[in-house]
Amino acid sequence: MRVYLPATLAMLMQLTETGEFRARGGTGFALTPTLRESFRSGDDEELSEVAMREAARASLRLLAGEAPEPGDALADAELVADEATTKPGDTPRLPPRRVVVAADVDTVTLHPELDDAVVRIGGPVPIDDIASVHVDVAEAEDKVRAAVVVIDAADLGDQDAELAVGDVEDFDLAWYATQELPFLLELL
Repeated sequence: MRVYLPATLAMLMQLTETGEFRARGGTGFALTPTLRESFRSGDDEELSEVAMREAARASLRLLAGEAPEPGDALADAELVADEATTKPGDTPRLPPRRVVVAADVDTVTLHPELDDAVVRIGGPVPIDDIASVHVDVAEAEDKVRAAVVVIDAADLGDQDAELAVGDVEDFDLAWYATQELPFLLELL
């Protein structure tokens, strides 16, 4: 089954280093029977796009979890400690971009009680099972920054926050083959 796994650029760096992708909590999104039933029309390609957009939204949540809150002294101290134990430049300052990893996974567990497209995978995905990687373009960065700050409020129904998240969802993700990842990450 093709599964769309939310990710971040830092997670892509780990993928290129280890040769396997570890989805946070094993959570992914796919064209499930429940997703298909929830739409009156649409072919598999259109419905797969719905699953990928759900994964892209989940990527915003991952980015929100990586970003320290302004004025968070503990998070700032951890960054300083990390920089003290690595060579200058080793601690990446990656731009904010949504990332979705599209992989072919044999064993998935459907979770319609969470959402129509939600699935869980059992473990790491080898790079050979990854079909493609989708990443925001540079022009989306300002909108991603704004959406990361308000993603929780959008999930709770705040209309202004939903508009900010909608602004970033207007951007399509760029497609990359796994062989292109080292070059993509080098150019960031």
